[in-house]
Formats: sequence, C-alpha cells, structure tokens
Amino acid sequence: MNIKEAKQEVINTVKAYLQKDSAGDYLIPAVRQRPVLLMGPPGIGKTQIMEQVARECNIALVAYTITHHTRQSAVGLPFIEKEEFDGKEYSVTEYTMSEIIASVYHKMRDTGLSEGILFIDEINCVSETLAPAMLQFLQCKTFGNQAVPKGWIIVAAGNPPEYNKSVREFDMVTLDRVRRMDIETDYRAWREYARKEQIHSALLSYLELRPKNFYRVEADVDGLQFVTARGWEDFSDLLKAYEILQIPVTQEVVQEYLRHADVAEDVAAYLDLYRKYQDDYGIEEILQGRVNAEVYQRISRAAFDEKISVTGLLLDGLLREMAVFCMEKKLTDAWYLFLKEYRSKVEQAENPKECYLSLLKQEEETLEKKKAADLYTRKEVQLYEKLLAVLKKSCPSGGLGAKESFEEAKKGFGCQTEKLSGEKEKTGKITEFAFDFMETAFAAGEEMVLFVTELTLSQEGAVFLSEYDCERYHKYNQELLIGSRRRELLSELER
Repeated sequence: MNIKEAKQEVINTVKAYLQKDSAGDYLIPAVRQRPVLLMGPPGIGKTQIMEQVARECNIALVAYTITHHTRQSAVGLPFIEKEEFDGKEYSVTEYTMSEIIASVYHKMRDTGLSEGILFIDEINCVSETLAPAMLQFLQCKTFGNQAVPKGWIIVAAGNPPEYNKSVREFDMVTLDRVRRMDIETDYRAWREYARKEQIHSALLSYLELRPKNFYRVEADVDGLQFVTARGWEDFSDLLKAYEILQIPVTQEVVQEYLRHADVAEDVAAYLDLYRKYQDDYGIEEILQGRVNAEVYQRISRAAFDEKISVTGLLLDGLLREMAVFCMEKKLTDAWYLFLKEYRSKVEQAENPKECYLSLLKQEEETLEKKKAADLYTRKEVQLYEKLLAVLKKSCPSGGLGAKESFEEAKKGFGCQTEKLSGEKEKTGKITEFAFDFMETAFAAGEEMVLFVTELTLSQEGAVFLSEYDCERYHKYNQELLIGSRRRELLSELER
C-alpha cells in the first residue's frame, strides 16, 4: 500500500480500537488490540502520517525514535523491594516507571486527552540489550512491569533490511501479535500531501516532469546515493528561506538534501530555468491580464518541459491568491460561530460584557489545549491567534444592554465580511485571467489537463472554487479529467 492508504488504515484502526460498548468498555479489549507495524523505506513519511492521524482523530500523540534509548530509559531502573511470603521477608527486584510510559501520562496530564497513539519509530533497529524489551512491548504492550494505559494505541515503524544493515528480523511469535502494513513509495500519493503542506512549487513542477526521481536508493562505487520524501520536504523549507534572504542555491546545497549526484545536478539546473521562466514570461503580469503577444509566440515554440514549468508557475501564483481567500474565509466562519454563540447566551446574561469575556476565555483555553496536544497545524494556530486578536478588539463596552452589546460586538465582523467579499472578487478576476492565458496558449492540451487537475486536488482551489462559480473550470473539469485524457497525461509524465 502507499502512504495515503496506510494513513487511512491507521485511522480505521484507531476508530475500531477506541469504539466502546453500551457499558463504556472498549469493544475490542486491549489484549486483542494488535499493535500496528508499519514497514517501509526511510524518509517516506511514516512519522508525518501519525501526526495527521492524531489531529484528524482528535487524540494525543507520543512519538519516540527508539534507537536513542537505552534499556534503562525504556524499561526503567531496577530497585530492591521487600516482600513477605509465608511469613518470611524476601528482597525482590522491581523497576521504576519507563520514561516512555511516563511520557504518555505526562501527555494525558498536559492535554486532558485520555486516548492517543504511542508511536515507536525504528523499532527493528534497537541494540542487542534492548531487543527483548521491544519484543515484550509488541507482544504484551508493556515496558518492564508498566503497561501502556488503556485507550492508547501502539503503532511502531521500521525499515526493511535492504535499507538498514542493523535491522533485526521479527520472529513468528511477534508477527502473529501485530498488524503489519508494508508501505511502498508512491509519488502521486505523496503529491497530495505536498500540495497541502505547500512544498515549493518549483520542486513539485520538477517532480511532475521527473516523477522517477522522487525516491531513489542506489549503491555504486562512490557509495550509497539516495533521494527520499523527507529530503524534498526539508529542502523545500530551505529553498523558501533562501529565496526570502536572496541567497543563491548551488548544486552543493541541493545535494546536502538530495543525496544523489545526478538528481541534485538535474534539480539545480531546473531551479535556474524555473526562475528564468518566471522572469521571462512575466507570471504576475499574466495573472493581472497583461500578456505581451511575444509570450504567446514563445510558449508555442517551447518544449514540453518548459510548457509544464510555466503551467506550474501560473498555478503557484494563482494558488497563493486562493490561499489568502481561504484564510479570510476560515476567519470569517470562525468569527461567525463565536458571534452566534454569544447571541444565544447574551439575552440571559446578567452582564453582557462579562458573558463575552467568558466566551473569549473559553476560546483562549481551547487554543492552548489544542496547541499542547499538537492537534493544530501551524496555519491553524495562526488562524486562531488572529481570531482571538479580532475578538479582543471587538469586545463590547460595559454598561450596555444585551442588544446593544451584540450590535457593538459584531461591528468588526461586518468589515470582515466586506474584506472577504473583496478577496473573492479579486481572486475571481485572477482566476479568469489565468484561464484566459491557458486557453490561448494551450487550448485543451495536456497543460490544461494538468492545470485543472491541480486546481481540483489542491485544498485552496477546492475551497475557492466551491465559493466562486468559474464556468470554464467546470467546463474543462468535465471535458478533460474524465477517463483517457487524464491517464494519457499521467503516462506522459511518468515517461
């Protein structure tokens, strides 16, 4: 299975394991809740999907890379305890609580979440002394004499032996107690995640042209050469930072992340071309409806790679505008829900201002709890921090009646709805200008298929186009993305 399928299966497992019967007991008892064992190449995104699963299921996550632990930290330190048997006192060895189990209890205390995922990475790469403890953990859900709390699901991950010489094979007894899922690399599945996480558009455009370079592991006379999904994501963050600082990205810098000489050289050359296309074609001018006739002449003579790159640049500019609209819409929706709740309670409140401040305090506490549990992404944290800022600014004055307080509280919301309407109109015009260019330059060719496909798959595109009725988007979506035309393009890109 690919990483997307594995994520869904883990979500299904979480739902099944946390399902309770009418008496409030887990439908599947803890002893029958088999730990999930994810086996797949390094850097494919196993840790990232655990973070996504925890957020989507609204549960906590405690993650450990087990190779960093000793037997003492994982199992606990021994100490001597006195026990009495048949009237005689004996010295018995006990163990302190495992650091890992303690971390679970800390997470429960700090977040208020009683259920979660305990994720152990690189579980088949432990030291000789720790190996028995790991087998006990998978078989019995315990570290030493301390059990994993009920409501916590164990997920472990490891690398196949071809990627790591230090891995240990699990015996049949252990494998008969886990749910093993073998994950394979799949660029198409990763691309959906990459779009959502806003991986640099130049890298996504490159991978559209060279999907086979997404994940490569090869050994030659110079040693092991490799490119992983983690490498692309980490390099994307550096590339964005370098662009802001106007620092040039050399081939040597690329190879620090993409550890394959040929791929690094190819990516470095492509980045130079990508920047050149951005300047030569005037992407910002295209999105403002100001296209020089020479641009159409050049694109008509361009090679397929150049056409795809220009399409990627246009998409990047358009999706940035759509992202601004999406943020404003989420803020507007969250603000509306707050005002709706305030209106339902202010009529019965003795002090309308105190009622408002009480609801505001609840919002602040919710944000802090979600942040502590890592249940919000960085963008979501920014959104709710912005919401809190505008809510504080809109707090009604004291001494007013319920109706007057509500009217004062919603004044700022009126300005926000006007701002959202303006963003919709602005982004709508840019969308139409983008389609003007695509129609004139490519008609209904492969480039248009790619353009409409990416708008459909992107989160920003889906949100904006559900609010803005773009006739040409619906037209091409129906004509081009059904059946053979889409398959033909994907086959072309694979080559």
